[in-house]
Amino acid sequence: MTPSETPAMAPPLLEVRDLTVRYPSRGRRTPPVLAVDRVSFTLPAGETLALVGESGSGKSSIAAAVLMLRRPESGSVRFEGRELTGLGEKAMRPLRPALQPVFQDPYGSLSPRRRVYDAIAEPLRVQGRWDPVAGPARVGELLDLVRLDASLARRRPYELSGGQCQRVGIARALAGGPRLLVLDEPVSALDPSVRAGIVNLLADLRDELGLGQLFIGHDLALVRHVAHQVAVLRHGRIVETGPVHQVWDAPAHAYTRELLAAVPDLGAV
Repeated sequence: MTPSETPAMAPPLLEVRDLTVRYPSRGRRTPPVLAVDRVSFTLPAGETLALVGESGSGKSSIAAAVLMLRRPESGSVRFEGRELTGLGEKAMRPLRPALQPVFQDPYGSLSPRRRVYDAIAEPLRVQGRWDPVAGPARVGELLDLVRLDASLARRRPYELSGGQCQRVGIARALAGGPRLLVLDEPVSALDPSVRAGIVNLLADLRDELGLGQLFIGHDLALVRHVAHQVAVLRHGRIVETGPVHQVWDAPAHAYTRELLAAVPDLGAV
């Protein structure tokens, strides 16, 4: 193959450059809030990038901007090489199945009136992809994918545990065949006894389906277990980034060392 015939390198799954998010003032005495200040990172397909930092460090604002649920003030968000920041909602609509969120509150993200079956089927109906024959089978496949028994399909969220509800939320996110999951504190509202199971499930799904995952969290022991790369945020800026084990074993920034010093056992999951 000659140089001219060499195929072009595929763009990263997600590329964020100089992202800035500012919240407007709520009154004359309240100044605008700079939530995210010129943040840049790259996430390849099939990998997990964790954003860590204290509450208010800008993690969830980055997640909202990546999903175009909040429009950034400036900067670039590219998904598979396509710039998202200039797209209107109509142009974003066909892309949304490929970029799916999993939220913090497993109960609040599900309608209490809808059974599990309907919650998982809803994305397929909204996207015009529902098939009366194949659709029910697909719901069963998704339940199996997240390690839930098919008998739970007829139940409502209040009849499930928090961990089961979060698995339903993950199944719903997977319904449209996403290539990127944005996981905004996906285990922080769960009992410690079930957190590891959800994190292990997310890692298995990433490897089985080749998903990219943007994992927002503050439990550093879990982050070390699940992530390939980590970016440490403070006051809306990334102060340190790199391979997760490198950052944990030899943190270069004082703030990173403070966060790690607060974790009793980094190896515990």
